[in-house]
Amino acid sequence: MFQKILIAEDHESSNFSVQKVMEELKIPVIDYVYYCDDAYACHKKALKSGLPYDVLITDLSFEEDHRNQNIKNGRELIKCCRENQPKLRTIVFSAEHRLGVIDSLFKDDDINAYVRKARSDSKELKNAVEAVYEGKSYLSHNLKLPVKSLNTLEFSNYDITILQLLSEGVLQKEIPKHLKTLDLIPNSLSSVEKRLNTIKIQLKVNNNEQMIAFCKDLGII
Repeated sequence: MFQKILIAEDHESSNFSVQKVMEELKIPVIDYVYYCDDAYACHKKALKSGLPYDVLITDLSFEEDHRNQNIKNGRELIKCCRENQPKLRTIVFSAEHRLGVIDSLFKDDDINAYVRKARSDSKELKNAVEAVYEGKSYLSHNLKLPVKSLNTLEFSNYDITILQLLSEGVLQKEIPKHLKTLDLIPNSLSSVEKRLNTIKIQLKVNNNEQMIAFCKDLGII
């Protein structure tokens, strides 16, 4: 099992809960902090000592208070730590439920596991640590099927731009003009309509309003 784990979690009850899980797993060294900057300082100190952390467990959102922070959230923390220690394993423990955001954490940030704060999250977190130790990725059980379904549709920058324009109130017939300004192709009205229809079919929605609402829930826009 892992020998050294760093926990970054600003809610005391959640922080304590994560610590208890690590103790149950008999992790010898468990360091925990409430601020991202403190987590990064611990990370750098551990690297300098020659005894780096095996795993970083972090929340995504950290509430602002009287203390100014350079690193604002868990995603930035992961990026900063990975710049120094590329093979650092990371587990996100968060209440975030938007599937697009979670999917992006695996694709763009290469996290090893995601555990959603919910009922039975202690058990899920324990399973996640064990899975990551075995070289596997892990996603909370109640999120597996939706994320797998989401992955059947890849959202390109082109798609996101079109959806964002629609969400901002730009008329569909006006989108080609905006695409031309942004030097994005294809930028004909027929191409835009075809792509939007494809997205609606794959998301199983009937109109643009439902599509935009669905994409906002997913965290795509």
